[in-house]
Amino acid sequence: MKKIQAILVLVFLCTGIMAQVKSDFPLIDYHVHLKGDLTYEKAVEHSRQTGIKYGIALNCGMGFPTQTDSAALAWLGSMKGSPFMLAMQAEGREWVKLFSPAVIAKFDYVFTDAMTYTDASGKRVRLWIKEEVTVPDKQKFMDDLVGRIGKILSTEPVNIYVNPTFLPECIAGEYDKLWTRERMLKVIEFAVKNHVAIEINNRYRIPSERFIVLAKKHGAKFAFGTNNTDSNMGDLDYCLLMKKRVGLTAKDMLVLKIKQK
Repeated sequence: MKKIQAILVLVFLCTGIMAQVKSDFPLIDYHVHLKGDLTYEKAVEHSRQTGIKYGIALNCGMGFPTQTDSAALAWLGSMKGSPFMLAMQAEGREWVKLFSPAVIAKFDYVFTDAMTYTDASGKRVRLWIKEEVTVPDKQKFMDDLVGRIGKILSTEPVNIYVNPTFLPECIAGEYDKLWTRERMLKVIEFAVKNHVAIEINNRYRIPSERFIVLAKKHGAKFAFGTNNTDSNMGDLDYCLLMKKRVGLTAKDMLVLKIKQK
């Protein structure tokens, strides 16, 4: 396995050099999972074919197979020598108590979202599961969501805010109405103040162009991300569309380097 990884690294690096010759824009997908039928080898090949560099993320948190330091270290060890950046996807709000700062720091970067939380009644909610979500008051829900995002970006040691501005299915159709300029600005200000990049998510096609324009104006950094469930990776079409429409340049993008040796 190690020999195969070494060969794949060489191919990957050569491809990356050619991509840099073509453009100085950092074409990086920071949100890739080895899930479904997407194997390590398929990820390398897809990256080579598209010229997109990948950050491979491990889901870490309560309810996931990886919820201890030892499990996280075992995965990092299995990926040693990889050409990819290695990310911790911090799940829920409990993750900061499950992993030590020393182990967290071994990942190349950490990202999280605001999609998992415990509500006022003590119920754990996952916004993408419609059966777990109730929204009796849309305005209160939105204000609570913005407050929760602000707390996450201010207190959790993360590099990227992913799946940004995601709304549950029951109110997703009112995205433009509920994500007011005032609410968008609050989230953007928290991201900029705490040096957290905002993901442009290809799977959910969020945040909106209006949000991205506003975030760019206020000095936010961005990161592209797929959040795939299998090998149907796509080619960052929404991300690149927003790049073109908003006029994103290399200086607007987050650029991280591999820590792993």
